[in-house]
Amino acid sequence: MHFLSDALENYIQNHSEDEPALLQELTRETHLKVIQPRMITGHYQGRVLSMLSKLIQPNRILEIGTYTGYSAICLAEGLTNEGLLHTIDINEELSEMQREFFDRSEFGDKIIQHTGDALKIIPELDQVFDLVFIDAEKKMYDAYFEAVIEKTRPGSIILTDNVLWSGKVVEQLDKKDMVTRNLLAYNKKLKNDPRVETVVLSIRDGLTLCRVL
Repeated sequence: MHFLSDALENYIQNHSEDEPALLQELTRETHLKVIQPRMITGHYQGRVLSMLSKLIQPNRILEIGTYTGYSAICLAEGLTNEGLLHTIDINEELSEMQREFFDRSEFGDKIIQHTGDALKIIPELDQVFDLVFIDAEKKMYDAYFEAVIEKTRPGSIILTDNVLWSGKVVEQLDKKDMVTRNLLAYNKKLKNDPRVETVVLSIRDGLTLCRVL
C-alpha cells in the first residue's frame, strides 16, 4: 500500500493540513476495536478527500463502503449548507460506531447511513450525486460504477480507492488472484470508457478520479 519511503510519507503528511482531533480519536478507536484497521482512510488521504470535496462543493455525495466512518466525515467537510451524504455499508456491526462519530462531528444531520447491499440500495436513492466515492468490495467495482453513473450528471466526480492494490497491478498476475484481475479490468475499463475522463492518482493505495462527461 505504501510506495514511498517512510521519510517521504512523513514529510508529505507533516506538510499537509493537520488531522482533525475527532478523526485522530476515530483512528485510535478503529485500531482498538475493529478487525483490519489498515482499511481506514487515514490522515493524508482523508485530507485529500476533504480538499477535493471542498473544491467540488457537492450538494449530494454517495459513498459505497463506510467502514468506521472516517472518509464520510472527510467528504462531508465540503458539502453545501443544504448538502447531504449517503453512505452504504454491508456490515451492520459497525453502524453504531459510525453513528457515534458522525453525531459528534458537525455533520451528523447531513450524513445518512444505509446498511445492506449497495447494488440494491443505490437504485432506490432518488438523488443525483455530484460526488461519489467507491471503496467497498473490490470484485464489485465494475457493478458499483455502472450503478452510480446512472445517478450522476455531467461534471460529477467518481472516486475509486485501492486501484493500485499494493502494486500488484504491475506485478506478474497469479492466476488465482481474482481481486487483482478484476482491478486490472476495472482500471482498463475506466481508461477507455467514453462516458468519463479519468486520471489515476498515486495516493496511498491508488485513487482514480473520473469526471462524468
